[in-house]
Amino acid sequence: MGLRKALSISLLIPLAVGGLAAWLTMDSMAQFAALAQPPLSPPGWVFPVVWTVLYLLMGWASFLVWKSDAPQVEKKRALTLYGVQLAVNFAWPLLFFRAGLYGGALVWLVILLVLVVETVLAFRRIDRRAVWLLAPYILWLLFAAYLNAGVWMLNQ
Repeated sequence: MGLRKALSISLLIPLAVGGLAAWLTMDSMAQFAALAQPPLSPPGWVFPVVWTVLYLLMGWASFLVWKSDAPQVEKKRALTLYGVQLAVNFAWPLLFFRAGLYGGALVWLVILLVLVVETVLAFRRIDRRAVWLLAPYILWLLFAAYLNAGVWMLNQ
């Protein structure tokens, strides 16, 4: 597969996952907007912008790992972790927005954070640039955990 095609696929996979999750939770946004929000909650338009950037960075990081000269077994482990965290990422908005399970979504988010850290550690052994591409994702997930916890506590 050519590098351009591989890069395109690497970028489209996380965008598709995020887009599908957004589409499946679209009808829950009005209900979410009516909830009490913790301090520092950004306006609603920020979330799709930030997530689009994060998904592109994830895709780019996965491409760097895929195209590296690292041993196949290391690449497979790293990209499997990446796929698992992406699947867990997909489920979080369904738990939070669609099902309104704020406490359960927070636990799920902690699991996601652990998986992303494991992914970063696996990516680091292959291409250190991928670590920097995933760093904003970890920071955003920490902020999301704060927001999730705040919504949960303020709306019980």
